Amino acid sequence: MIRIQNISKTYHDITAIKNITIEVGHNELFGLIGPDGAGKTTIFRILTSLLLPDEGTVFMDNLDVIKEYKKIRKIIGYMPGRFSLYQDLTVEENLEFFATVFGTTIEENYDLIKDIYIQIEPFRKRKAGKLSGGMKQKLALSCALIHKPKVLILDEPTTGVDAVSRKEFWEMLKRLKEKDITIMVSTPYMDEASLCDRVALIQKGEIMRIDTPENIISQYNGNLFAVRTDNMYQLMKDLHQYEETISVFLFGQYLHLTVKNEHMNSGEIQNWLSLKEHRNIHIEKAKPNIEDCFMELMSTR
Repeated sequence: MIRIQNISKTYHDITAIKNITIEVGHNELFGLIGPDGAGKTTIFRILTSLLLPDEGTVFMDNLDVIKEYKKIRKIIGYMPGRFSLYQDLTVEENLEFFATVFGTTIEENYDLIKDIYIQIEPFRKRKAGKLSGGMKQKLALSCALIHKPKVLILDEPTTGVDAVSRKEFWEMLKRLKEKDITIMVSTPYMDEASLCDRVALIQKGEIMRIDTPENIISQYNGNLFAVRTDNMYQLMKDLHQYEETISVFLFGQYLHLTVKNEHMNSGEIQNWLSLKEHRNIHIEKAKPNIEDCFMELMSTR
């Protein structure tokens, strides 16, 4: 459905993406996972024909994104990272406008957006600029879907919205996938990776790994511990100085610590922290998640 082959893009002297190759299957929910500045938006702008790559090819539904961009724009729905609808138009007016642009009507494709639109329909006379973050998100998704696209491209759609809205949004995506729509979504939230069929982990413009979330986690090789003490700030500083540390980062109320010695146990770490005068030390073995795998991949590059 989507075939990206060796695309690269440089802005002046800065390489945004380098030799990116991704294939997304029909009806797949594919996630592009990485922090801000990793290159996710650049890839999506190329996919949506808004930006030309310096090299490489991109095909979508057997159409060349560069040469056949007019056809491409008719089969995709795009939701950019920043809210880009008309803030002075009402919910209803925005939706009618986008339907008209694509030569359709709200009524014609209402079944496709019904589950989403009914949540914002009570506010249909409210101007888009006056909506909450979650409601703006639902309106933007409705507008991206109103022409019944084959491919839906969503650039960090859950950034800046509350946890409940994030959960609702991903439930909506799973329902949309069942309606014969291929979905490609980017996010900086590592926990959202597990909600995708497959993911590409990207950092500094390069793909580190592409696989199912389950396979990525199963290939984690580190010796991982969850650690906390009375002084978490000092704990972070001390563990960065610990000679066995591969990586350490905050995860909830704990620090996730990966150590070099695969046979090391929690007692050795506890003894070392006691020497550093930490109190109320709590250490336990931890099960890896996507974020741990991401940090492991970064440490080996």
